[in-house]
Amino acid sequence: MRGNSADEGTAMSSSAATAPPVAFGRLSLVVKTARMYHEEGLLQPEIAERLNMTQSRVSRMLKEAARLGIVRTVVASPPGLYPELEQGLRTTFDLRDVVVAEAASDSEAGVLSSLGAAAASYLEGTLRSGERIGITSRSASLFAMVDALGPVTTGGAEVVVQTLGAVGNPAMQVRATRLTDRLSQLTGGEPVYLPAPGVVASKAVRDGLLLDPYIAEAVAAWSGLTMVLVGIGSAKPSPLRASWGTALPQRDLDRLIKLGAVGDVCLNFFDAAGDLVDARLTDRVLGIGPDELRAVPRRIGVAGGPGKVDAIRAAAAGGWINVLVTDHFTARRLVDAQP
Repeated sequence: MRGNSADEGTAMSSSAATAPPVAFGRLSLVVKTARMYHEEGLLQPEIAERLNMTQSRVSRMLKEAARLGIVRTVVASPPGLYPELEQGLRTTFDLRDVVVAEAASDSEAGVLSSLGAAAASYLEGTLRSGERIGITSRSASLFAMVDALGPVTTGGAEVVVQTLGAVGNPAMQVRATRLTDRLSQLTGGEPVYLPAPGVVASKAVRDGLLLDPYIAEAVAAWSGLTMVLVGIGSAKPSPLRASWGTALPQRDLDRLIKLGAVGDVCLNFFDAAGDLVDARLTDRVLGIGPDELRAVPRRIGVAGGPGKVDAIRAAAAGGWINVLVTDHFTARRLVDAQP
């Protein structure tokens, strides 16, 4: 069935309100043509033969049926899909794309598997041949994505570049390198690692490390990225974040919160409006900076859970992301919170 055909009475009353009057005989023929095509599944040449008319006239009849409201197309979304929420978020935050995943429970840990599966599916469906992918090393959502991702069989990446140095406890630092390595294997891209700490004591230390050829290779690759996969961190404490180890000393976190920080992307901390709150910290971070990040054509944020709402909203407002993968609980909060 190609569409929903109204009965003749409905068609005539609808046409009277939306278009000039149509002769009864012609209207009857339009309805008959529409029923043959949409309900009986006949092809246009078959309809033309049955009704003794040209195929071009059949085509005109079908277009007229749509214009008069005789045929209406209805897209029925299966359970577990949220097109209205996705459209609402796209419009509200001026995003390039949004994927809303159904989550089993409304908690930071509970949404991880759903986010990972949705992000993996999105990546598989939109990855183009020759992509230059950046990936942050500090995101439970991105670890879940890579766990759910299968080998890419069409197209493939050119390179997969680490966009943030190692942060957190030693076990997480090892996993960060493995994340880049695993994504490169699955997408076919050459891995480019960032063998450096994510945060150092001063700008002078950072500048010295940038002279290392391996670090310099990764940094140089950031300017050519076609897409970047990022988590969105919240400035609020959480059990999941605590399990990764602290990325910054507590005194730095306290100062950032006093300055109005609500979240971060690659340790670029921003306030509720999405504006960078502390350029001095950026000078100590070995990771992709604000200008380089915002210059990447596709900036895909994967995040969800009740503690991430303010951070996600700010990341979208500030242009830190232009594609969002989130869960349906978080999506509703983001939409409902708008004036």
